Amino acid sequence: MASGGASVASLWTEVNRCGQNGDYTRALKALTKILHENRDDVTALHCKIVCLVQNGSFKEALNVMNTHSKVLGSEAVFEKAYCEYRLNRVESALKTIEGAPEQTDKLKELYGQVLYRLERYDECKSVYTDLIRNSQDEYEEERKTNLAAVVAAMSQWEKAPLDDLGLPESTYELCQFLLCRVSLADDSDVTEEDIESELAVIHSQMAYVMQLQGRTDEALQLYNQVIKLKPSDVGLLAVTANNIITINKDQNVFDSKKKVKLTNAEGVEYKLAKKQLQAIDFNKALLAMYTNQADQCRKLSSSLQSQNPGHPRPVLIQVAQLCREKQHSRAIELLQQFSDQHPESASGIKLTMAQLYLVQGHVTKACDVLRSIEEFKHKSGMVSALVTMYSHEEDIDGAIDVFKQAIEHYQSEQPGSAAHLALVREAANFKLKYGRKKEAISDLEQLWKQNTNDIHTLAQLISAYSLVDTDKAKSLSKHLPSADTMSFNVDVDELENSHGATYVRKKAAKVTGENLPKEQGQGEIKKKKKKKKGKLPKNYDPKATPDPERWLPMRERTYYRGKKKGKKKEQIGKGTQGATAGASAELDASKTASSPPTSPRPGSASGSSAAPGSNVVPPRQQKPAASGATRKKAPQKKKKGGKGGW
Repeated sequence: MASGGASVASLWTEVNRCGQNGDYTRALKALTKILHENRDDVTALHCKIVCLVQNGSFKEALNVMNTHSKVLGSEAVFEKAYCEYRLNRVESALKTIEGAPEQTDKLKELYGQVLYRLERYDECKSVYTDLIRNSQDEYEEERKTNLAAVVAAMSQWEKAPLDDLGLPESTYELCQFLLCRVSLADDSDVTEEDIESELAVIHSQMAYVMQLQGRTDEALQLYNQVIKLKPSDVGLLAVTANNIITINKDQNVFDSKKKVKLTNAEGVEYKLAKKQLQAIDFNKALLAMYTNQADQCRKLSSSLQSQNPGHPRPVLIQVAQLCREKQHSRAIELLQQFSDQHPESASGIKLTMAQLYLVQGHVTKACDVLRSIEEFKHKSGMVSALVTMYSHEEDIDGAIDVFKQAIEHYQSEQPGSAAHLALVREAANFKLKYGRKKEAISDLEQLWKQNTNDIHTLAQLISAYSLVDTDKAKSLSKHLPSADTMSFNVDVDELENSHGATYVRKKAAKVTGENLPKEQGQGEIKKKKKKKKGKLPKNYDPKATPDPERWLPMRERTYYRGKKKGKKKEQIGKGTQGATAGASAELDASKTASSPPTSPRPGSASGSSAAPGSNVVPPRQQKPAASGATRKKAPQKKKKGGKGGW
């Protein structure tokens, strides 16, 4: 027994030495020998679990704890919860922590991590706030960093307002970029690629900030640098690839199809929040739509809608796909169905529905949909849009009703506010523009009571009352300022000659001698021009009924029968050059009674009407008669080998 006890003691010495050196594999061998001597040694079991956790053997450590649960009791509650957390059994880890008999600081730290993974940010914030307030150790900066991450997540995913928690701006995480580079650069075994790989997370965050600022080219360049580094963090790769896809949109879709594969890596679902995974799935559906994969787009969007029944984005993706296929009616039906089932999320859906109605030319239906959005219908932008559309449809009463409801809303909620008075003024101007002066009186009176020094409103009010109640108009006109008080000391010439004047009055030339201006009252009176009476046609008969179709062109009148076919005009310009038809007939030897039917051949006398030896010029050589010639005949050359031929 003494030798056995000495052997166990030496084994524990070996375990202690290996634990200090970080050689947990060798420590496990020693612990196995100790447990072989006493399999229920609680300390040995606990040390074995710690060594397995340090080596990353979480499943084996959990098996040891489950096998010896009765012996261990609550001795290894933290290690069990940690193993479950690292194996992504987050719900089991939460139950283990909540069932612990004592909530130690390390259990609270793990509890905060578990709550963050479960996206219960409000509870997580309370845990870290309590830890920072009641703990003073070397982990304070890390706790503040985790608390900042929780607040950022609440702002990003839950749209919660940012609270000032008094966190210093010089925390470790905020200086991580410089500290990481400096610390790694001091290590001679670390290459520049290793440093860049460690800094990939910060580079991706910087690119995201650039993207939010609209510096998409710089952001895209930095994102691609992160992808080329091939970091081991699958969550980082998935987020970076997704952000590149959002920048590409419907452009460079082939690059997006390559990047989307990085979002399908194994283990991504454990690295990202549910909102991040949801955003990636939405972008996959949109990419399918941009690449004309209609069936794939419908499949993905339908799956997303079943997973998130109250979220409007899957429905909007389906509607976008239907619009690309020119199925606007089906798209409107889908939007109406979602709006009826989920009225709390219908604001964006109804805006899209109104847009589709406008595309189809149904302006009134679009107005009805917009007015059904309680959240927006009294906003100034919505009122302006509705008034514009009703005016386009010439529905002035509908536009005035929009003004009336909006004014009543502000009268009850924010009476006398700038938005309220602006709406009243716009309503009054609109009514005056369309001649509704009687209806504008109440609005103008309300405005004038708010500011009795507003001369413009008073003038409008007097003008409106002049059509309804002249006595009231006269009484109000007494509040107008006198002409003397309205005169301003303005140099008209200087104003007209100023740089911004659009019209400059020409200066009158100096008047000398006879051109002196006449005294007042002696100026020449302009003669009124007499209106000339319209001239009547010469054959005008006052007793006859005028032709009712006299304003129509002749060919469009019922009694028009077309032009009569007359004799064919004498063809001019036919025949030989410069001769009329009559002259050519006279010179045609074949048509004369004395000439033979054909002209004689050169050198022969037979068939010729002239006697042999006569000096008569053949018919083709005779000049045309003077009466038939219209222009001089061009000179012609004789043919060789003949006397009288051409």
